[in-house]
Amino acid sequence: MSKAFTKESESDDEELQLPALPPGGKNYISPVGYARLRDELLDLIDSERPKIVEVVHWAASNGDRSENGDYLYGKKRLREIDRRIRFLTKRLEIAEVVDPTVHHGNSQVFFGATVTYAEDSGLERTVTIKGIDEANSAQGEVSWISPIARTLLKSREGDVLKLVMPDRVAEIEVLAVKYPEKNAR
Repeated sequence: MSKAFTKESESDDEELQLPALPPGGKNYISPVGYARLRDELLDLIDSERPKIVEVVHWAASNGDRSENGDYLYGKKRLREIDRRIRFLTKRLEIAEVVDPTVHHGNSQVFFGATVTYAEDSGLERTVTIKGIDEANSAQGEVSWISPIARTLLKSREGDVLKLVMPDRVAEIEVLAVKYPEKNAR
């Protein structure tokens, strides 16, 4: 049977699933995070995709496509790029840009705050509350829908809160709340 009539594996065609938003929730994102996603989308559309299309076109002109590695890899990479473009487009359409600098000097926790808190064990941690698409736990950033962020939101410096974890409930104390300055982007 010809390769043209075989179905590719279903995992190749699956859409990336968007991380779940709370019911009725927004997809909050900082201006920097929004710009980063937009830049990635534009780079894929304007640079990456045309290069791969050119490679696929060249490889297709070489004849037998069934054993042409450049053609097969190029088509697979093109599907990956198109999938990422669809994902980014959907995320940017539902994004609500929130500028955390408007809260500079405020001691209450809102989106974009960098919060230092002490656990009941005495250990101090610092987290920055970011959007779902921009949070990087390796840099101390947490998504605004994470349990720690949801516990911290709307609290103030000095508040003692109960953080519900899978194995226990811990008390945490908010020690400091900081926001970026207007010109410090």
